[in-house]
Amino acid sequence: MSSAFTTERVLSVDHYTDRLFKFRITRPQTFRFRSGEFVMIGMKPAEGEKALVRAYSVASPAWDEELEFFSIKVEDGPLTSKLQKIEPGDELILGRKPTGTLVLDALTPAKRLYMFSTGTGFAPFASLVREPETYEKFDEVIVTHTCRLGAELQYSADVIGSLPEDPLVGEEAPEKLRYVSSCTREDHATKGRITDLITSGQLFEQLGVPRLNPETDRVMICGSQEMIADTKALTMEHGLTEGSNAKPAEFVVEKAFVG
Repeated sequence: MSSAFTTERVLSVDHYTDRLFKFRITRPQTFRFRSGEFVMIGMKPAEGEKALVRAYSVASPAWDEELEFFSIKVEDGPLTSKLQKIEPGDELILGRKPTGTLVLDALTPAKRLYMFSTGTGFAPFASLVREPETYEKFDEVIVTHTCRLGAELQYSADVIGSLPEDPLVGEEAPEKLRYVSSCTREDHATKGRITDLITSGQLFEQLGVPRLNPETDRVMICGSQEMIADTKALTMEHGLTEGSNAKPAEFVVEKAFVG
């Protein structure tokens, strides 16, 4: 196996629905990443076989001693069809070089940070909402998570619900963070796609804040390719400019996808 990977052990697995699960694995002492980044993960290959790997956002914060991931289950997916069957004690392979655009360094300073997510796109934000630097850089943090069904929102609800007891952000997060969950196929407190909630203004009315403004707001977007494209277009319509690690600006989008 390539030296670009380490072999890690599965510590826990939690299944939320027949489509979604999370798992935690050991973290190598030398593994460093910035909250919001992704890394390559795969099943340990048989002798002589090539490793099958995919990019996964690290859902745990950079300070956590373990690594957490939030995954979709794809019945005939080359990797996820196998990954969904892992159990504690199993071995996975982990890339040594995390990377990604959904990092605080890629945004210029502002008052308010929005994190727009659908499905497993919440994963990098699960990392960032537990990152102290997020609250040092922004006065207000707004996280949205949209899924088809209410049961698919459980992971984000659990993460947000755990913040008051969090050892590093337990004081600041409850004061600064606001969480909006919505469903597209089931009745929920908020119903509809995030793009529709932005376009109609319902999201901002609900939160009691102005619409997106490049002077005060920064945006991170993570979800399906279609959701990313549509939400990016809306963000640009509001005058925000896309940033990167090399050139920080007003919004960033995820550029890795899992299959």
